Amino acid sequence: MYGWNTPGGAPGGAGCTAADIFEPSLKPVTNFDASTDCEILRKAMKGIGTDEDAIINIMGRRSATQRNAIVKQFKTMYGKDLINEFKSELSGHFYDCVKALCYLPEEFDAVQLYEAMKGVGTDEDTLIEILCSRTNRQIVKIKEAFTKLYQKDLEKEVVSETSRHFKRVLVSLLQASRDENPNVDLHAAKSEAEKLYKAGEKRLGTDESQFLSILCTRSYEQLRAIFDEYKKLTKHDIEQALKSEMSGDLLNAFLAIVSCARNKPRYFAQLLEKSMKGLGTSDQMLIRIVVSRCEIDMERIKKEFQAAYSKSLATWIKDDTSGDYERLLLTLIGER
Repeated sequence: MYGWNTPGGAPGGAGCTAADIFEPSLKPVTNFDASTDCEILRKAMKGIGTDEDAIINIMGRRSATQRNAIVKQFKTMYGKDLINEFKSELSGHFYDCVKALCYLPEEFDAVQLYEAMKGVGTDEDTLIEILCSRTNRQIVKIKEAFTKLYQKDLEKEVVSETSRHFKRVLVSLLQASRDENPNVDLHAAKSEAEKLYKAGEKRLGTDESQFLSILCTRSYEQLRAIFDEYKKLTKHDIEQALKSEMSGDLLNAFLAIVSCARNKPRYFAQLLEKSMKGLGTSDQMLIRIVVSRCEIDMERIKKEFQAAYSKSLATWIKDDTSGDYERLLLTLIGER
């Protein structure tokens, strides 16, 4: 069975465990045969014209493990790289999405992180989205994939591309050492809520390292208990405290961690809305979230999206995208 995560997580309620809720929109097909799929893909791209429907029905309806088997088998059968074949036949965001589906989840995250850091400037939002939301196991696999793909150390790349407390947060997350014990220690939660208050709102200036040591290492269950205690202590949410004490990438990273701890599917629903709202679409973000969450918690993300924006995710995708690209996204989220 393919999966980033152990199927499970919290089967109800708003909160989620560090092991992720398991409500996928895309599941492995039964009676899978990589050779047959390769023949269909080869036929779809042979001669004049391309059978995009056939490509969508294969790439949009196979699990990551199955797609990976197809990529390997295609090279064995035809001596050709499947991504290169897609590149010569497809274009635009449809190609971008199909290409994303050719990678294993940890490889895709590694590619996204590399792209976020290469060249001049850094896409901090992508670093935050990936590193603040992945489980320990996922982060370990991403680091391995990054080294395999680029012969570089992910942590060293992050250190060279970021600075100050933001850098320290990402380095801490890259240690993949968040506590994943679901048991809550209420006494410790009260004590750590007081520590956060003393490190921020109670003093002049901010002791960012105290926020880092708690937000980057405590389990999601423990963090939710700390946030509850913080609200009892201060009469407002931890998010308000963070916004009054910090700014920029550091603030965004801490807010992402808080959001994931509270309700990770809702965090991704909010990012999906952000990727499509207003003029234009952040297609890279839209593709990244749909591809990376369709085999984990997309069904829950769809519910959170509907609850927050009174319209379905499918409706937003139909309004913001078109053609084969739209049809592939809808297939991946289980709406086609």
